[in-house]
Amino acid sequence: MKTINYNNKKIIPNKIICIGRNYVEHIKELNNETPDTMVVFNKSNNAISNELYFISPNTRFEGEICFLIKNKKIDALAFGLDLTKADIQNKLKQKGLPWERAKSFDNSAVFSNFVKFDGNIQDIKMQLFINNILIQVATYDLMIYKPNEMLKEINSFMSLEENDIIMSGTPKGVNTYNKNDKFEAKIFCKNEILIEKTWIVK
Repeated sequence: MKTINYNNKKIIPNKIICIGRNYVEHIKELNNETPDTMVVFNKSNNAISNELYFISPNTRFEGEICFLIKNKKIDALAFGLDLTKADIQNKLKQKGLPWERAKSFDNSAVFSNFVKFDGNIQDIKMQLFINNILIQVATYDLMIYKPNEMLKEINSFMSLEENDIIMSGTPKGVNTYNKNDKFEAKIFCKNEILIEKTWIVK
């Protein structure tokens, strides 16, 4: 089973719950319809990675603020990359089929270390730089569905278990990437940097 790093310990998440279409500008950039209800899908444990690999020319990065669940509450934060095989996903969407082939493949959920968080969730902010250029920015205010709404909706039909991860959706700026690209991720609470992580695409 794949593990994540949390407070210098390795823990095994049971599942990764992903929130889709949670930022208005991201919905627009992909020409998607705005859903009437929260879009929720899962990635399995095999998707977890602490390295960022080049998968294919049509694989897209999606930077996200991620939450670690303990006692059915948000206990820690991380930066995550939801990798998507865009060409395969488009074909599946056209046919109304599930997304696992495009979303839950090996190494498609890339995480920084998780850091315990007990601050004000409304003050969080994410930035993603690629090759020293700011590509994505996410904040609490930009989310259509806020973290507490995510918890409530997920719990309405699926049990949140210890060490589950919620990937809260990606803002505008998604694109494909290449080998040797440098990804630099930051998560802030107000002006304090909580997480900094750099990957060089392998």
